[in-house]
Amino acid sequence: MSAAAVFEERSEPGRVASALLAAAMHVLLFLVLLFGVRWQNRPADTVNVELWEPAPAPVVEAPRPAPVVEPPPQPKPEPVIAKPEIVEQKAPPPKPAPKIEPKPAPKPEPPKAAVKPPKEPTKPHDEAAQRQIREQLLREQAALAIDREQRQMADAARNSALATWMDKIRLHIRSRIRIEVAQAVAGNPEAIYAVTLLPTCEVLRVSMTKSSGNTAYDEEIERAILKSSPLPKPDRPELFSRELRLTFHPKD
Repeated sequence: MSAAAVFEERSEPGRVASALLAAAMHVLLFLVLLFGVRWQNRPADTVNVELWEPAPAPVVEAPRPAPVVEPPPQPKPEPVIAKPEIVEQKAPPPKPAPKIEPKPAPKPEPPKAAVKPPKEPTKPHDEAAQRQIREQLLREQAALAIDREQRQMADAARNSALATWMDKIRLHIRSRIRIEVAQAVAGNPEAIYAVTLLPTCEVLRVSMTKSSGNTAYDEEIERAILKSSPLPKPDRPELFSRELRLTFHPKD
């Protein structure tokens, strides 16, 4: 076999069908373009609309009311005046004459009993009454004097016991004041302190109400009061006072 027979041209299958299909697509595309251009160039249809107003409704007049005919005025009837009747009055019969009866003779009144005056109440003897009043006054005055004297004695005893308790407290505090500090104070000035106690006579608070004029002596007294706690108790429990007022002099 020769080489020419080997390389002989052969027909490609489906070539004709492809060409026909391509031609059909071109024709279809052309038709679409043609009709599309014509549809866009077509003028728009105009629509005419006529507007009609409805005829106005006929005006119906309301019926007029019939005129009222007033009746003619009638004459007023005249009032009838009744004629008075004349009645004959008969004369009243004569009254009978009153009978006069004789008055009975007055009876004699019985004699009234003589009214005795009331007896005056018996009065006590003035001297006995006055004597009883004076005795009652004397007894009341004596009772008042005894009561006053007893109160004075009780107050004196209480004040004496309270003064004794205060002296014990001051002596207890002075024993703790340094002698050289007290001797350095000029004169004998007074210093007053308010001391608050507990029921056990322990010192709760100390405050100075009057200064002696010497700061060192004032401070020494306050220190001695705090150092002396608890303070001596009173001999009688009823004398205890929560607030005390203590006075100090350096030369005492």
